[in-house]
Amino acid sequence: MPMQDDLEPVLTAKEANALLKSVYPQLNDDYLAYEAIDIFPGGCTVRLNADERHLRPGGTVSGPCLFTLADIGGYVCVLSHAGPDALSVTTNLNINFMRKAEAGPILGHCRILKLGRSLMVYDIDIVAGATGHTVAQATGTYSIPPKR
Repeated sequence: MPMQDDLEPVLTAKEANALLKSVYPQLNDDYLAYEAIDIFPGGCTVRLNADERHLRPGGTVSGPCLFTLADIGGYVCVLSHAGPDALSVTTNLNINFMRKAEAGPILGHCRILKLGRSLMVYDIDIVAGATGHTVAQATGTYSIPPKR
């Protein structure tokens, strides 16, 4: 499924990370766990730097951590394409877990499927490990606040 092709970002990854740090400081506290690594027309790539604090018994990165990565991917997309309004909120997020993810870098490749005036729909492929296999896939919707 092709993404919407008329989109241009208004923020860089560095600017998005600075915005996340200012409006959502509890996301990373003293450790840079979640970050935007690339923003491009119609999407972004985010990363979870998963270590032992993200693991559940059995050495698997927990579902809530992968869910958060999926949500952060959508948040970075909406901030970088609809404008840096921190009041954009998730209205829906569906995730499918497919494989075990171990500690290490986990990437979320996010693309905007539809960006309108009040909603943004996106999907994200979450990949991990040396083989880069998909460990989870999610589709979500963000609500965009009206322009003030």
